[in-house]
Amino acid sequence: MSCALASFVLVSWSCNVNTEKPAAAVDTANTKTISYPAALRETVLTAEQQQALSPDMVIENLLSGNKRFMNNDLTARDHSAMVRNASKGQFPKAVILSCVDSRIPVEDIFDKGIGDLFVARVAGNFVNSDLLGSMEFGCKVSGAKLILVIGHESCGAIKAAIDDVKMGNITAMLTRIKPAVSLSSGFAGEKHSKNEAFVEEVAKNNVRLAIKSIKEQSPILKEMEAKGEIKVIGAYYNLKSGEVAFL
Repeated sequence: MSCALASFVLVSWSCNVNTEKPAAAVDTANTKTISYPAALRETVLTAEQQQALSPDMVIENLLSGNKRFMNNDLTARDHSAMVRNASKGQFPKAVILSCVDSRIPVEDIFDKGIGDLFVARVAGNFVNSDLLGSMEFGCKVSGAKLILVIGHESCGAIKAAIDDVKMGNITAMLTRIKPAVSLSSGFAGEKHSKNEAFVEEVAKNNVRLAIKSIKEQSPILKEMEAKGEIKVIGAYYNLKSGEVAFL
């Protein structure tokens, strides 16, 4: 079988689709034509493109990327070229605070590439001064338009906080998550880590508390949000479907 490779075309961050027709090949054994879709590519975001974004535009961009992820329709990227281009500077769209869970590849679930996102990760996606400083750097210094705190289904750190686990430095870490357990005391069902509905309730409340902490503990970010320069929002990731649902 011989085939012609689809041509690759560079497009801007907004994913303008390549209008060039797909290449085709003939399967001589079965005498049928096979079409190969033309690949999308993105360039590294520039300062001008970042400046033109609004927080709502970034949210929509993340939503559309998550839909592509769920449909297994991820954007093809020239990572080698993007690494070289990004070495000149970075102008990401958003700062994302996620759990360390290995099942949540943050850039992948939003179909984003090199230079698109600042990603901070800590078990239980809670907020502390180091992470607040990182968010302030990402938004005030580097121009990101959105802060997204993302919790997830079946979070081990949430379960450990519910179970009041005592183990090394994990004990101290869980004190940052336990307020979400207390906030969930009104849950109607069984309140233990084997009840996935309760784990989900605590995980979502943990995200809400993180957002509250960001706004209360960072005057810089609070002021930026008040001016409409950024938004601070939360989301919940479904491990089974790959869907990110904004809270």
